[in-house]
Amino acid sequence: MNTITTTNFNFPNQKSVYRGKVREVYNINDELLVMVATDRLSAFDVVLPKGIPYKGQILNQIATKFMELTKDIVPNWLIATPDPNVAVGHLCEPFKVEMVIRGYLSGHAAREYSVGKRIICGVSMANGLKENDKFPIPIITPTTKADNGSHDEDISRENILANNIVSEEDYLILEKYTRDLYQRGTEITASRGLILVDTKYEFGKTKDGKIVLIDEIHTPDSSRYFYADGYQDRQNNNEDQKQLSKEFVRRWLIENGFQGQEGQQIPDMTHEYINSVSERYIELYENILDEKFVKADLTNINNRINENVLKYLNQ
Repeated sequence: MNTITTTNFNFPNQKSVYRGKVREVYNINDELLVMVATDRLSAFDVVLPKGIPYKGQILNQIATKFMELTKDIVPNWLIATPDPNVAVGHLCEPFKVEMVIRGYLSGHAAREYSVGKRIICGVSMANGLKENDKFPIPIITPTTKADNGSHDEDISRENILANNIVSEEDYLILEKYTRDLYQRGTEITASRGLILVDTKYEFGKTKDGKIVLIDEIHTPDSSRYFYADGYQDRQNNNEDQKQLSKEFVRRWLIENGFQGQEGQQIPDMTHEYINSVSERYIELYENILDEKFVKADLTNINNRINENVLKYLNQ
């Protein structure tokens, strides 16, 4: 399958390259960042062995669209998108926390709740909730930003401040931006028949000290969506919700005995399974953005990206 799972570009004035779980970020002269969204698939903080066709394009284009739709309320790092898989933006110093916000008891929070925990990241959750119930007010449950190969860890606001991971002044801005972005995302996706269940945001500081949104926003890798139609009926009947997120990959892994723990083997990803994941990501794209997905040319993705980025940088 023609996918992009690793890159080895050498752009003009390139200083360094950082390889994340999914994105590879090239530092251009300590001024710009060229972020390449690969087709790698990660779950439980583990990168799976095979790429998913069009996944990087899908993530990049959803993030780009939502940055455009939210830049009036929260500034972001983005300058241009010279290729379907590439975003170019301002060099920023990332904060060492990810801001997770949850409107519903789902995913990790639901798994913690099911084993009796009623406090997550220092935030109390009421008794008597069932999975996928709506919280009265969305809760912010930050995580540490783990290096590759490590797991993100839940952390409370109090511990973030006590350990001086983020200053109180900056953290108050991060919280406000997180709530503002989630509210805007909730409104946009509601108009498309979707519920934005939970999501995460990452922020950084520009050279002049401005706090901006970086990385991705409202993608299926960073967010969980339900179909709004029938949500309450499914809750009332104790049925699973219809989801639009990467949760289907996590569930497939769990069913096949893998949760990222030591000694566990990643199950075999067949050609048919990889195709089904690709189709699911395209479905996610079309529902989240309410537009038809246009497949980019996969003939030689590395060459295509290299040419498009060089053209942009040489302008």
